Amino acid sequence: MQQIVECVPNFSEGRRPEVIDAIVATIAAVPGAHVLDVQSDASHNRTVVTFVGAPEVVLEAAFQGCRHAAEVIDLTVHTGEHPRMGATDVIPFIPVRGVTMDDCVQLAKRLGSRIGQDLAIPVYLYEQAATRPERQNLADVRKGEFERIRELIGVDPAHEPDFGPRAMGKAGATAVGARSFLIAFNVYLNTDNVEIAKKIAKTVRYSSGGLPYVKALGLLVDGQAQVSMNLTDFRQTPIHMVVEMIRREATRYEVMISHTELVGMAPQQALLDAAVWYLQLDSFKPDLVLENRLMG
Repeated sequence: MQQIVECVPNFSEGRRPEVIDAIVATIAAVPGAHVLDVQSDASHNRTVVTFVGAPEVVLEAAFQGCRHAAEVIDLTVHTGEHPRMGATDVIPFIPVRGVTMDDCVQLAKRLGSRIGQDLAIPVYLYEQAATRPERQNLADVRKGEFERIRELIGVDPAHEPDFGPRAMGKAGATAVGARSFLIAFNVYLNTDNVEIAKKIAKTVRYSSGGLPYVKALGLLVDGQAQVSMNLTDFRQTPIHMVVEMIRREATRYEVMISHTELVGMAPQQALLDAAVWYLQLDSFKPDLVLENRLMG
């Protein structure tokens, strides 16, 4: 069976196409690395790259992308709506076929060690690769962002990196981990009142008592309020459940959902589940999808 690992690095650059293209080209230049998707957002000043390959290929491509990003992105002058702590902010490995989560944990540790040693960038292991319980949640690792972490690293034991120096340069620090499929999903509201988005985000995210497997922030993007989310287990908390909760909350503030967007890629089943729910296809079976039948 062919081994396939997905990697979805997030780079802190979404405004300079030439820089983004160069980083992506560096990843794609590794033989066997297949770039599936590239999405940039100028307001977030962030780019999400999705690529797949065999474990060793993905490991090398992730390192090369991180190396190039460290050369061309300067966090000391970086601004954007999305929280960040590094030029390459986060690198997750996701098992797809013929590999286990533990295999991806080992990839994360090997990559983290190499980034720390060869690039002199502090690395924090997170999610399934975390070495401390308090580092499983990426939001906790990145709390305070580049500016605050730069002050505390080397001073506060809680900010001791897993690999690399106890100091941050212009490339910041990188979180490297292993996780299951994650859906990055944004909901835009027909208002420029970011406080409404923040209140709704607080209601829906699990850490504030909302829906399990949902992380959410309220942001202002291109003059429009946005509820920016990561859905960490769409089988337990599906997309349509999140959308409907936001829709209900929005009416409390006399606003509406204007549109939504995916950031990066999503499993087909997540979209099918939403279609089945909204269309009330109670007797739906996956083999009723033409493409599924043809591939079968």
